[in-house]
Amino acid sequence: MRRARIDGLEIAYEECGAGEPVVLIHAGVCADWFANLLDEPALAGAYRLIRYHRVGYGDSDRVDGPVSVAQLADHCRALLRYLGIERAHLVGHSSSAVIALQLAMDHPDLVYSLGLLETALLAVPSGAFAGRAMQAYADGDRTAAVDSWMRGVCGPGYRDAFDAVLPGVIERAAADAGTFFGQELPAVRAWSFGPAEARTITRPVLLVVGEHSKDVSPAFAQRHALLRAWLPYAESFELPAANHLMHVQNPRGLAERLARFFSRQ
Repeated sequence: MRRARIDGLEIAYEECGAGEPVVLIHAGVCADWFANLLDEPALAGAYRLIRYHRVGYGDSDRVDGPVSVAQLADHCRALLRYLGIERAHLVGHSSSAVIALQLAMDHPDLVYSLGLLETALLAVPSGAFAGRAMQAYADGDRTAAVDSWMRGVCGPGYRDAFDAVLPGVIERAAADAGTFFGQELPAVRAWSFGPAEARTITRPVLLVVGEHSKDVSPAFAQRHALLRAWLPYAESFELPAANHLMHVQNPRGLAERLARFFSRQ
């Protein structure tokens, strides 16, 4: 990956393809959630794809103390500026969909459209697994904390899916657990988004939910329904053969749907 020096921080990023820019903002826990989407022809053959490691993840710099959603959105904005990008399509997954929404609220002129994949909308609580994961992290067992969280959001078979598509990602996630549990979760919990904030979103939105996410937790369908009510103009799409693992389980289906959406904006 390349490295960009931005506001005193080094951000690791990777890009491929040509065309309108698409920024893939990875979800929490794993820095390389989106790595395999760079190989999908529907996107890589038509767009300039950029993915980066958010601060505290992977090869990017760590920071001390609290980090807000607004700061995380500003890091993305600064990377766009560094790359000379005036406007981009943003794709956010889970907690990173929150970052994409914040950037669209703060700097709508930078955004062509938003692809929001199962947004971590904590108006609907995550479930009992979150407390177990946080306790494991507090007890110093980062591996157990990551495992408990991933089972809670992606189901018990998440390891097999990751190992088949992105081997080694989960092992590396334990090293970034401090960022996720110590900084990111508190930031997302402090973030506020409701009907009033939704009315400030002026860019086209695609809301994606996994066909099998309801089998893992009812929270995904409930959050999807809330966003559909708050963003009535948004398009909605159920990704077949996938749960919260989304682009790990069905990268081709997601890439093709995103590409069709982007092409109309």
